[in-house]
Amino acid sequence: MSTASTRLPEGRYGRSSDERADRTLKVVGTVLAVALLGLLGWFGYHYVAKSEISAEVISFEPGQKSVQVHLEVRKDAGAKGYCTVRSQAEDGAEVGRADFRFDGDGTRIDKVVTLRTTSPGTTAELLGCHTG
Repeated sequence: MSTASTRLPEGRYGRSSDERADRTLKVVGTVLAVALLGLLGWFGYHYVAKSEISAEVISFEPGQKSVQVHLEVRKDAGAKGYCTVRSQAEDGAEVGRADFRFDGDGTRIDKVVTLRTTSPGTTAELLGCHTG
């Protein structure tokens, strides 16, 4: 006695529904992956290429009512912008924040700025730079 097979003959009735679902998932996955890579590339380009002004804190000197901050600013020639600096007290409370403008044709600017504080500041932190 032989047992009957439950499988259909190979290639006789076309693709099974599982094969069609697998192919659809592969196509949808590929389209989503390409879209995600395109989006990441676009954000990366605008983050790197459109960054016309950047800076770093070289040193700072805390005082009773102000903090002297030495900034080194790098920017495109002719770009105008500002950098935001803040100072915090020993307990972490913010005691001063200000925007400092950087205009002109130079691409590298070393400048010492004075950040006024409401109480003695113990830090000087560059929050960011923006064009405009």
